[in-house]
Amino acid sequence: MIKLHEPFLCGNEWRYIKNCLDEGWVSSAGKYVDLFEKKIAKYTDAKYAVACINGTSALQISLKLVGVEINDEVIVPSMTFIAPVNAISYNNAKPVFMDNDDYYTIDVNKTIEFLNKKSQTILRKKLPITINKKTGNRIAALIVVHLFGNAVKLDRLLDLCRKKNIVLIEDAAESIGTFYQSGRFKNKHTGTVGKIGCLSFNGNKIITAGGGGMILTNNLKIARRAKYLTTQAKDDPIHYIHNDIGYNFRLSNIQAALGLAQLESLTAQIKKKKIIHEIYKSKIGKIKGLRISKTSHSDKCNY
Repeated sequence: MIKLHEPFLCGNEWRYIKNCLDEGWVSSAGKYVDLFEKKIAKYTDAKYAVACINGTSALQISLKLVGVEINDEVIVPSMTFIAPVNAISYNNAKPVFMDNDDYYTIDVNKTIEFLNKKSQTILRKKLPITINKKTGNRIAALIVVHLFGNAVKLDRLLDLCRKKNIVLIEDAAESIGTFYQSGRFKNKHTGTVGKIGCLSFNGNKIITAGGGGMILTNNLKIARRAKYLTTQAKDDPIHYIHNDIGYNFRLSNIQAALGLAQLESLTAQIKKKKIIHEIYKSKIGKIKGLRISKTSHSDKCNY
């Protein structure tokens, strides 16, 4: 059996985790959580990175951060892992499914056609919003998914979302290490183009923290709010004052230590993935009726 993905543990994983155990910092506080956030921010060139327990929680909080409300609609690709759809449901919103293209990412042309023909922008409480003509519900956000590390071509989608006051969120769970190579977003990492990007470090991802996720943003207000909500919305740690509903979504120090060690080997892992991809292309391409899926739209893919 060829396994989907086995963790590649070849660096400082044991040393960093042992350090957590030796120092006794094993839960949601400790130096590795902060360091992992800083290193991910630096690698992706996002201004801020906020760690949380998994990619699904990152998506759930992200939708809350951008103001998705009950019965709002969120556009999402029809071919994706269930996480973004669940995250929409957790916020009591409704998914609107779009077709996928040949790269298994959201079909940009069909999404634009839907927004231009099936939605309209109106004023509600003196603010511009876009509604679905058929349902009358607000279309609050669009989640694009960089599936299999393939970067979604975001140029026109980003502009249209801004025009229609729809928030663009990137599910970059599978695309750490994927950068745009040309065009308007040249050298930008997936997850740093929209208002918020979400990463995952589950065991089947290219690097793992045994779980874990990350919220990426260039907005300080959003970053602070994300950290606040993912740590139980604690306003006063002495008297346990909470002025909002929070979530126990903080990453543990042990997981962050594992993730940090994995991040150090990411470049080597991507090189291995590319070699494997080329072998598959060569061998499977010779088998009648089979082909290897295309990789991304003009980007440096993580395979």
